[in-house]
Amino acid sequence: MKYKKVGNSIEMIEYDSFDIGQILECGQCFRFSGSDNNYSIIAHGKLLNISQTNDKIIFYPCTINEFENIWINYFDLNTDYLQIKKILSHSDNILAKAIKLCGGIRILNQDKWECLISFIISQNNRIPQIKKVIENISNMFGSKINDQYYTFPTRSQLLNATQENLQNCKAGFRSKYILDAIKSEINLENLSNLSTQDIKNTLMKIKGVGNKVADCSLLFSFGRREVYPTDVWIKRVTQEIYFNNKDVSINQIHNFAKNKFGNLAGYSQQYLFHYARNIKR
Repeated sequence: MKYKKVGNSIEMIEYDSFDIGQILECGQCFRFSGSDNNYSIIAHGKLLNISQTNDKIIFYPCTINEFENIWINYFDLNTDYLQIKKILSHSDNILAKAIKLCGGIRILNQDKWECLISFIISQNNRIPQIKKVIENISNMFGSKINDQYYTFPTRSQLLNATQENLQNCKAGFRSKYILDAIKSEINLENLSNLSTQDIKNTLMKIKGVGNKVADCSLLFSFGRREVYPTDVWIKRVTQEIYFNNKDVSINQIHNFAKNKFGNLAGYSQQYLFHYARNIKR
């Protein structure tokens, strides 16, 4: 990876395994807009515009300090995805096809609180609606970035939120789950040194946090790449590819992913998720 400062932007001029559309459109985050390799995202309290061409990626507005201290980690740029893809491609033919289709995916390292609440909101919800609810909550409780955008609110900013407030943000039945997370005494930052299973058990003490929400939090904000979040798409494609279309339990799928993919199960999940949505449907 090589990058340089050009005016108020950073240009990444040598890189691999980075396709901004694939990264943002694969279901792991929700605060973005744009298309055709031109996107705006809000993360870690910042608004960032990204444009990608055949030979460079432009991050704007962005300083060297912000790029090195926020965005390198956020986009997981220090991880060797070429090696990961090589290992997984050798594991089976379907994964090799999936990786060939979406080899530009990278797993983001998101804010733990925002990620947890976002996936609570995601339950039984479509992506446009999820994005709108998150935007509504941010506009009502977050801090102003500019005349158009607000940060996702911290827990302390949400302490006075009511169920009526959250329902006005179109959170629906998920409002009570968000309130339970707000009132919970669980400090997400203090969980980082625990085992993956202990973090999961702790997260699932919050009402409305089941296997899938907890696993998404683990994969996308705690850096636990061995986790294999299983929603309808992943369950269906995993059963079709690896279980001869037999209906199996989530636990069976998780055990299978652990044994087959090991610490790379989360990467496998992302490649298969994209494959399922764009090919198998």
